[in-house]
Amino acid sequence: MYKYFFKRILDFCIAFVVLSVLVLPLVIVALWLHFANKGAGAFFFQERPGKDGKIFKIVKFKTMTDEHDANGNLLPDEMRLTKVGKFVRSTSIDELPQFWNVLVGDMSLIGPRPLLVQYLPLYSKEQARRHEVRPGISGWAQCHGRNSLSWSEKIALDVWYVDHCTLMTDIKVVFITIQKVLARDGISQEGNATMEMFNGKN
Repeated sequence: MYKYFFKRILDFCIAFVVLSVLVLPLVIVALWLHFANKGAGAFFFQERPGKDGKIFKIVKFKTMTDEHDANGNLLPDEMRLTKVGKFVRSTSIDELPQFWNVLVGDMSLIGPRPLLVQYLPLYSKEQARRHEVRPGISGWAQCHGRNSLSWSEKIALDVWYVDHCTLMTDIKVVFITIQKVLARDGISQEGNATMEMFNGKN
């Protein structure tokens, strides 16, 4: 009952309260990033697969500039990530706009992180089960290693969550996530600004 009914009601109520309380701080962060990103904007929108693979547009605070090299190609992530953006990302402030995605029903507070659309054909049948629930701002994989995990480990934890989605599991994820955020743990994978791309094998 929780997984199919009460979870959505709880998501909506919490997202509404959070957005109402944080509206002023969110505006301040948006202005801060607008100038730090050298006119590239404060928000990042990207299509992601949600429940049952349905595509939606995720919204996050933008932590990088849109700077290009002499050939017109975007510079590597680590070169475009600003000092302000690095702080916003390391403290997970960049995730806060996703409460809007939760409010409108694209996402849940807790669930598998929404990954790139281009990964959809790369999942095995078992891995694709991660889309049986709404994606979340944080999830079981997020609080058990985050970007320091390999892709196979991360997706296996996502599927575990699908089969163990209960109120107690979600409460546990909330508390572990808070600890991880305060410790700034697992923000990036070793040798990468965030994490290497998924290729269906790693």
